Amino acid sequence: MSGMVQPLNLVPDKSNEQPAPNHVNTNGSNGTDDKANESSTKTSRFDPLFTEAVVNATGPKANPRLRKVMASLTTHLHDFCRENEITVDEYMAGLDLIIAAGKWSTEQRNEMLLMTDILGLESLIDEITYTLAGEAADAPTATAILGPFWRKDAPKLKMGDSIVKKDMEGSDHASMHGRILDSETGKPINNAEIDIWHTGPNGLYEQQDPDQPDMNLRGRFFTGPDGEYNLYCLKPTSYPIPNDGPAGKLLGLLDRHPMRPAHIHFIVSAEGYKPLTTQIFDRKDEHIGNDSVFAVKESLVVDFVPKDGGSKAKFDLRYDFKLIGYEAARKGGVEGGTPVAP
Repeated sequence: MSGMVQPLNLVPDKSNEQPAPNHVNTNGSNGTDDKANESSTKTSRFDPLFTEAVVNATGPKANPRLRKVMASLTTHLHDFCRENEITVDEYMAGLDLIIAAGKWSTEQRNEMLLMTDILGLESLIDEITYTLAGEAADAPTATAILGPFWRKDAPKLKMGDSIVKKDMEGSDHASMHGRILDSETGKPINNAEIDIWHTGPNGLYEQQDPDQPDMNLRGRFFTGPDGEYNLYCLKPTSYPIPNDGPAGKLLGLLDRHPMRPAHIHFIVSAEGYKPLTTQIFDRKDEHIGNDSVFAVKESLVVDFVPKDGGSKAKFDLRYDFKLIGYEAARKGGVEGGTPVAP
């Protein structure tokens, strides 16, 4: 797939030219929300009625939310192309990149998600989804992106077990413990599931590394009535996101590095609560302020504290997760989420 996408060759900036007016009114006969299309009031030398015609092609039976979102998406995409005067060659190069990302995606690697990550899109949507809920008096744990390497049905383990199936060079074991709490009441949550995964010290997830056992450094734990959890994992390491595919190609074209700060992934869920997808980050990592996928949040930065000799782990970390209930989430403006399957 090398050589598939060529660097963009944008036309010269013509912003000083005096274009003809192009005010697009998208409040057509099908009831389109014109607020979603305010960006089309920009001037352009191109057909002033084209975007309106595309938006108003949506039929009256379309879902109202879908109608609004697609009207806005269409308007902004059209404005982007007009503003930058995207050529056919550039358009096809972009499509080639997207098609290649689809072909690279497998059960073990989601290249499309990785593409959105390096553009900051997943982190932005994550922020939008949880901002209102985060303004509550006692906010739930901040969210972070899922990333492309989560796997379904990680092994169920007992509290106190380790997710480390095979020691590797550079492995520093860590004891991680804390509680799963209701963000409103502060009460412990019974039977909450903690799905945890991270890379090996070589920076590879197990499905990337043939030398690691299947489901290495992954596990699911379930709390008791006290909401407490304790487990053993590794102190995480920084690593480059996969840059051998289309996402890496895009990073190269943008002259950007692929590094992610050391982190551990979690999905924490319980019946009646909105599942929490998040990460925690090692404060001492050199890339903590320059994450290639823009996922670091201050409340998710932690300190791995060295432990005394003779312990099963070299480092200790206490961290409490706070979940928000569905009703509280709706009041706070956070919709969606799938209840935990029995």
